[in-house]
This record gives sequence, structure tokens and C-alpha cells, in this order.
Amino acid sequence: MTEHSQTRWLDDREQRIWRTFMSASIELQAHLDRQLRVDAGMPVAYYEILVMLSEAPGRSLRMSRLAELCNSSRSRLSHAVAAMEKSGWVSRCAIEGDRRGAVAKLTDAGYEVLRQAAPGHVTEVRETLFEALTEEQVQVLGEIGAALKARLKERGCSRYGRGDTC
Repeated sequence: MTEHSQTRWLDDREQRIWRTFMSASIELQAHLDRQLRVDAGMPVAYYEILVMLSEAPGRSLRMSRLAELCNSSRSRLSHAVAAMEKSGWVSRCAIEGDRRGAVAKLTDAGYEVLRQAAPGHVTEVRETLFEALTEEQVQVLGEIGAALKARLKERGCSRYGRGDTC
């Protein structure tokens, strides 16, 4: 653990940028979640699960892989999938020969719900995020996102022992 005397505190500019970034990230996520709840009757987390399954071969993924792709804990993902099972959007089945493994599969009903939700969600993402930025800012945002993901993966693996997701 670092002693406080060795801490590299954020200067005023960094503090302003940090707070603006965090506020914008949280507000954007909340805005998109509200849009999906109102227009499609689902939280953004469910939408992300449906998208990942729709893009997977056979519209199915191991639960552990799905959790990784959705940046979710296995427990949180399991609760979400259970709720979506009740709605008939996803089905789960055990993996033969693997007592702990399970596969989530997108049902036809789930695909239809996703198909209906996608246009409104994509429109909201475009109007809220991409249309607020210049083309150059969009490019830079992509580069920033990639740099942050790489750093987070590096720090998560080395500092917090997230072995299987590294």
C-alpha cells in the first residue's frame, strides 16, 4: 500500500477532467438504461446480453464467456439470465460432462424482442453520443477507450488476480 506522502494527487485540471469523464459516463449509461426500460421494457444489461447471444454462433454462449463479454460477474449474469428465462427470451441448459458449466441460448422470442428494441437504442446512442462529437473526437474516443481497456486489463491481472478474465 502506498503511503499518503507518496501519493501523486490529481492537479486541478486532472480533477476537472476526471469528474467530467465520470459524470458523463454515468449519465450516458443511465440515459440509455432509461431509454431501453421505457421503449423496450428492459434494462441496458439485458439488452447487452441479448446482443452478445445474437452475435454468437448458434445464438448461444457458455455462461462464463457471456459474463466475460458483458463485463459482469457470473452471479449477476446468472440472475439476469434467470429473469430473461422467465420472460422466454433466453433458455439455459447444462453442458454434458461438465457439472458446473451451462450454456445460455437466445430464443426466437428473445431475438424478436432484441430486433424491436435495437432501432430505438441505436438511434439514441447515435444522437446522444456520436452526434455530440466531431469525427475527430469520435476517432480519439475510440483510441481512448482502447487504451483504457488495455490498461485496465493489465492492472486487473497484475494487481487483483483476475486470472481467468485476463
